[in-house]
Amino acid sequence: MILGIDTATPSTAAAVWAPDGPAFEARDDPPAGERPQHAGRLLALVEAALEGAGAGWDDVERIAVGVGPGGFTGLRHGIATARALAQGRGLALAGVSSLEALARGAAATAGADAAPGVEAPPVLAVIDARRGEVFAAAWLGDERLLEPVAIAPDRLAAMLGAGRLAAPLAAGDGSVRFREQLERAGAVVPDDRSPAHRVSALQVCRLGAAGDVTDRDRLVPDYRREPDAVPPPPQ
Repeated sequence: MILGIDTATPSTAAAVWAPDGPAFEARDDPPAGERPQHAGRLLALVEAALEGAGAGWDDVERIAVGVGPGGFTGLRHGIATARALAQGRGLALAGVSSLEALARGAAATAGADAAPGVEAPPVLAVIDARRGEVFAAAWLGDERLLEPVAIAPDRLAAMLGAGRLAAPLAAGDGSVRFREQLERAGAVVPDDRSPAHRVSALQVCRLGAAGDVTDRDRLVPDYRREPDAVPPPPQ
């Protein structure tokens, strides 16, 4: 069984999943504009996910954690928690892309709603990076079309006009915030309340099950740009 957690966005998510076994996700999705509650909610959500799946710590074989890109404070807290749990419980640890987990969840949601025989579009995962930028990456099935990048929304929109990135399904809080720019460029952005916009901890579990484990001390956040707060230059 895999325990998956993600704190790359204002949401806090934890899930347990096993192939052909139990699966349960527990989440805290704060209303838009409210501060994230990663520090106060993550461990409680981990326990809620285990309880919801009828599982205990003895059932967990690996911890998977979203490493971003995303909010700096959230990533640090989620990764530090995953590292501490892995050390304390003697469990293997795997880091996964929060953008890829977002894309896979959006693709699954779109696939469930699609008519039979309709070809799946590319999926553009977009996380609000603040400071007028987004973190973005794109996939078509298992093929990555766009490497994770920190980019201005208008520059991202300019990339969507033609080629294999044309008319993607855009998902994530960044696509909600910059809906107008992306839709003008041909992207399809689901309703603001769609689960396609949430990073699913169940998808983190699935990616972590398929990926390689890593040394605990080598697991670090994928920031993709300099932190918002930097120390002052030396005097």
